Amino acid sequence: MAEPQTLSPSTPRLVPPPGPPEGRLRRGVRRAMDRSAAAGILSRPLLGRLPLRRWVPQDLHSLMDYKGGTAAVVAGVLSGDAAAKSAGIALGSTILGVSLLTDYRLSLTKLIPIEAHEIADHAFGVASILAPFVLGYAKRSPLAAAVHVAVGVTTVLASLVTDYRCQTGMHLGGELATDPGAIGA
Repeated sequence: MAEPQTLSPSTPRLVPPPGPPEGRLRRGVRRAMDRSAAAGILSRPLLGRLPLRRWVPQDLHSLMDYKGGTAAVVAGVLSGDAAAKSAGIALGSTILGVSLLTDYRLSLTKLIPIEAHEIADHAFGVASILAPFVLGYAKRSPLAAAVHVAVGVTTVLASLVTDYRCQTGMHLGGELATDPGAIGA
């Protein structure tokens, strides 16, 4: 068996030398900000208009969903008010469950179409904003109410400008589409 040849400094190289190894954090950030076709298949617009713009990458929005759901649950559980606790657990566990089951990269399984997730995001945001006032814990538990309202506002605003993308091509009507065309890009 032949020995591998060692290159002298004067021998030209055909392949550039490898760069420094990329760290996990940098690779994760680059993947989260990916807007190429590898990031997934564009969602169809809701009501022909939503999202308004596609500025927030899907993976970043997914992380925001998990953070918002966790914040809603924690704020409710740490609250001394029964209504705030129930609302926090219901709101947070709902958005966490929907996120874990949605057809995007950062989910456990792909059961919920991305357009249904977008509808759930808008509903969750509005429900989080209204819950402290409708259920009456805004004055009794102001910290939990502030967290729920803040999570709701950020969810609605982010949903209006998220670049929603699915991984398997599952859309709200149940049909698979691998090339939906240029939709609101």
